[in-house]
Amino acid sequence: MEKKCAVEMSGGRDWFFARVLKPPNLARVLHSPRSSDFRRTLISFVAVFTTGFLSSSSEVCILNFQGSSSPYTDTCPHLQSFCEILETILRKGLKQPVLGFKRKDYWHWLEQLPQQENHHSRTLLSMMIERTNSSEKVLTAQGRGRYFLRLALNGKLLAVAVQQLIRVPRLLECYDPITSILGNEEFSEPFFSMMLVVTEMNFSLDLQNSSFLDESWQLPVCQTYETVPCRELGMVLRYLDGRIFIIDVLPKSQAEVDEVVLVGDVIDEINGSSLRNACNGQAGTVLQKLKGKPLSFRLIRWKWHDGGMYKPLLPYLKVLREKIPSFQLQHEHRPKEENEERSLQGGSCTIYGT
Repeated sequence: MEKKCAVEMSGGRDWFFARVLKPPNLARVLHSPRSSDFRRTLISFVAVFTTGFLSSSSEVCILNFQGSSSPYTDTCPHLQSFCEILETILRKGLKQPVLGFKRKDYWHWLEQLPQQENHHSRTLLSMMIERTNSSEKVLTAQGRGRYFLRLALNGKLLAVAVQQLIRVPRLLECYDPITSILGNEEFSEPFFSMMLVVTEMNFSLDLQNSSFLDESWQLPVCQTYETVPCRELGMVLRYLDGRIFIIDVLPKSQAEVDEVVLVGDVIDEINGSSLRNACNGQAGTVLQKLKGKPLSFRLIRWKWHDGGMYKPLLPYLKVLREKIPSFQLQHEHRPKEENEERSLQGGSCTIYGT
């Protein structure tokens, strides 16, 4: 069905390239009062031309994404599918080394884009690449690629990155000219046009929420927990594969009184210091440096938006249950007596870690 559709549309392709994809015409229609209708039409058209790669369900996803309200945030229901489609395009036909060498991902060519040029957009692109490389929350090529894409969506620079790739033969050689989208001129041009459309869209994505991009495009629910210096904060921690899990909240402790922390949550940051890939005792070291100061914890919730478990945490929680048979996720805060005193105690703050 998709093949038939592409054949039927191919007669209009020459007109499409000659009239619509010319930069002056594209800019004019994008800024016209009916630009929203045009964006939807253009994306639909591009999806047809990349038939055999973008399925009809993918096309519907992009059209739905365009129909959402702007600016587009992490709460947009179509964002994850949109990013997954984009990532699939960037991986399609990517050449891999032989003899079992480490697999290549699209980040490996992104970080090689020309960076020492004076053009303003290229300077911004260079800054984004540097920011991605310096991020403490992503450790793999997959995670860095995803972080860069989110950064580029916010900064309206995806089209610039694709254009730079197309203009650098050395990098374009990363793609198979037959099986890829980016290495095939017939497909790369409409894809670049789609990126121009995306550049006109306003994104406001939370770039701090990046600690699980190595594993998944699905983002966790994050919450900030702020508290004052206290004698005993009362969180019992467990370090597992570079993540810090809260495995217990002590009764009548400050953490219990504040009613924010739940057993099973992950500590992602303390006062802006990332604890991704943390080693044993690192949280205590950070807290010692902050002794006597107000504390701000960025928590990754074990609960997702639908009330169920955040799926990328499943392997970790399985290991925790094996190591600590008594470990149970906390669904809600423990009830307190109505007259319970909520005095804040001054002094140092103690976290128990294991």
